[in-house]
Amino acid sequence: MKNFIYLSIITLIFTACGSGGGDDPEPTPVPVPVNTAPTVPALASPVDNKLCLDNTVVFQWNQSSDTEKDAVVYQIQIAKDNGFTQIVSTLDATSNLTHTATLDKNTAYYWRVKATDAKGLASAYTATYKFYTAGVAVVNHLPFAPALTQPVINSVLTGTSATLGWTASDVDTADILSYDVYFGTANPPTVKVSDNIATLSATVVVEPTKQYFWRVVVRDNKGGETIGQIWKFKTN
Repeated sequence: MKNFIYLSIITLIFTACGSGGGDDPEPTPVPVPVNTAPTVPALASPVDNKLCLDNTVVFQWNQSSDTEKDAVVYQIQIAKDNGFTQIVSTLDATSNLTHTATLDKNTAYYWRVKATDAKGLASAYTATYKFYTAGVAVVNHLPFAPALTQPVINSVLTGTSATLGWTASDVDTADILSYDVYFGTANPPTVKVSDNIATLSATVVVEPTKQYFWRVVVRDNKGGETIGQIWKFKTN
């Protein structure tokens, strides 16, 4: 009888210990840290619209910040066009805030920088700065390529007309600039819709559900001419 009582007590103890294990709370999951991109660097030198007297140019920019304190590297692109299709120098992963490049004389250049953290997340590119390298006995410098103001590339417009807008500049600040505008559904556009205008915009007639291409040729009063890149938009 005593043995039966002892056996019953031991059985109850093991049963009580086993039944309590299922009531333990689930472990709290550890949150995965969220990575954010570094801030966009700020360009320092050469400044926008600069005439560089030496064709060995030192590029400088300001340091980006990173919320997670990751290591940051920089990519710099230098091109002969503001669409960066004619890149002449690029540096993909430098921790420095400066880069030196020897470039052609008497040439317009465009440059920009972006930052990338150690986890591979990158900032947007900086705004594009432009400069001109001086040549020997150069009397006139070509205008810089036009920059788009409206409509935004690949935008969709409503209506029967569209206003095309751009900006342009020349390191020879006394030069007078004029513009030819080419516009149409062909790529590249071949129809000149504005000839030798002084304004920075042109209004064109459009039709529904078509894609249009356009570009601007900028010319100074000394015979210098620069052909701009092709821009495009759609109509609905």
